[in-house]
Amino acid sequence: MSKKVKFSLVFRDMWQSAGKYVPRVDQLVKVAPAIIKMGCFDRVETNGGGFEQVNLLYGENPNKAVRQWTKPFHEAGIQTHMLDRALNGIRMNPVPVDVRRMFYKVKKKQGTDIARTFCGLNDTRNIIPSIGYAHDGGMISQCCLCITFSPLHTIEYYTKLAFELIEAGADEICLKDMAGIARPVSLGEIVKNIKAKYPKITIQYHGHAGPGFSMATILEVCKAGCDYVDVGMEPLSWGTGHADILAVQPMLKDAGFDVPEINMDAYMEVRTMIQEMMDDFLGYYIPARNRQMNSLLIAPGLPGGMMGSLMTDLETNLESLNKWKEKNNQPKLSQDQLLVKLFDEVKYVWPMMGYPCLVTPFSQYVKNMALMNVIQMEKGKERWSLIADDIWNMLLGKAGKLPGPIAPELEAKAKEQGREFFTGNPQDQYPDELDTFRKEMQDNGWELGEDEEELFELAMHPQQYRAYKSGKAKADFEADLAKRKAEKCAGKGGITLPQTVTVDVNGEKYKVVIGENNGSAAPAQQAAAAPAAAGDTAGAKELTSPLEGKFYLVKSSGDTAVKVGDTVKKGQTVCYVEAMKTFNAIAAECDGTVVEICLTSGASVAEDDVLMKIK
Repeated sequence: MSKKVKFSLVFRDMWQSAGKYVPRVDQLVKVAPAIIKMGCFDRVETNGGGFEQVNLLYGENPNKAVRQWTKPFHEAGIQTHMLDRALNGIRMNPVPVDVRRMFYKVKKKQGTDIARTFCGLNDTRNIIPSIGYAHDGGMISQCCLCITFSPLHTIEYYTKLAFELIEAGADEICLKDMAGIARPVSLGEIVKNIKAKYPKITIQYHGHAGPGFSMATILEVCKAGCDYVDVGMEPLSWGTGHADILAVQPMLKDAGFDVPEINMDAYMEVRTMIQEMMDDFLGYYIPARNRQMNSLLIAPGLPGGMMGSLMTDLETNLESLNKWKEKNNQPKLSQDQLLVKLFDEVKYVWPMMGYPCLVTPFSQYVKNMALMNVIQMEKGKERWSLIADDIWNMLLGKAGKLPGPIAPELEAKAKEQGREFFTGNPQDQYPDELDTFRKEMQDNGWELGEDEEELFELAMHPQQYRAYKSGKAKADFEADLAKRKAEKCAGKGGITLPQTVTVDVNGEKYKVVIGENNGSAAPAQQAAAAPAAAGDTAGAKELTSPLEGKFYLVKSSGDTAVKVGDTVKKGQTVCYVEAMKTFNAIAAECDGTVVEICLTSGASVAEDDVLMKIK
């Protein structure tokens, strides 16, 4: 009897690997019946990772989206799975134990069957607790081997890791080839080793198409005994996404595997709907290059899921850098030039940062560090001159044990700044917080939601949830979308920029300047108001932003914000700029008193914008 191979449609990752946003709930509910009708999927990836966070970013409730989205698949007997970042849950930074425990219970009740848990450091101290939490919540625990290619990440390394996870209770193993750079034969050997010792364990392969290895890898792992293969479909397959079901299915069928047939009428129906979603608004956040294969990615090993947003982020970084270059009479860089510099810098810094697997959040940390180095060095400054707090936490061992040692120069920099290395269990640093968030909801008169899912959402994504509840998230999204549409129209000779439009969010009007100020939104009646009362600013020193992003006075709810009138010391962290999913600590450049805070928390900032004044 021929070996049966089943398919999983990674609908969440298809979108996240292509661009910045994901479909609205009405679009998800509309496409689900057609996906079911295709008849070839035993599993669908419906949520998790950044998928739910971006719902909040454009003002949609992710809990309602997950419940409605998973329901039709359950009714059709198709399993649903979600991506889980272990210690980080479904966000970029560590999550307290009580929130982690709640996570699996809430998601199971919302309709998610399988928790696909991964840690970019492959630190089992972060992964193994999730096995128990998933089981307690009634979910299947699928644990990942985060695959990369380095002198440390060998066949023996991954085989040993798989055995440890299975012995700890994992129900399934996923080979998470997030950058698509795993060598096909080596992955086949890893699957063979696992199946030799644990023949009944279910193995699923997840790989990205970009560098060009994925089709060969799929064939090798299936020959070795893989049970499920993750696939994508047009118009979001290949490139930074995944191999298309239309190519994978006949390849495996020809090799003698028992694979399901595809209803092509339904395939075309789904394909059309995806294109309609892109035409509606999602396509404005999908750079054309993300549709292309790019073997340059083999060397830096950046993952497909991150490349989806990288090209969008790169646009604003390039624009900001070129403004500086123009101001300083230097030749501008093209996007290609910046991209090559970035890829080269990733190759350089990755070993120095201890070889973390390049997957969320560590891929962002390595990429952001490389990009910051490139930008700083282009301005004549030193490499490593600005290291975000989240990156320091990884380097210091606070996120888990790095596969390799960090470079001596980074050790020296840590010592110089009085930073201490951590060797304990990462989870011990993050005490329970649910009671604090429960009180915040009660104080605000917010409903806890069905199965307390709204409480969970606030605890998992505090800043994004608050912005969602206030309407600011929707206003910012509508402003940015209006800007992108206007710029596209202007490129065709439709309108002249800049222009001001008004966006209505839940009855509150926001002024949006398109073509200036990066399309930021401010309440119409408050557009000219200062964010904070200022003292005597004569002779004060301006603290400016070193990069583009969002301004915050604190990065977590328990922190105390600096306020006007406070005395600060040179080198003291006084605020943060969140850029590319990491918080960059901004330090006072002199001793003095804060006499003005120039922005409200969550406001968009450009490089060199004044954040506060210190006298």
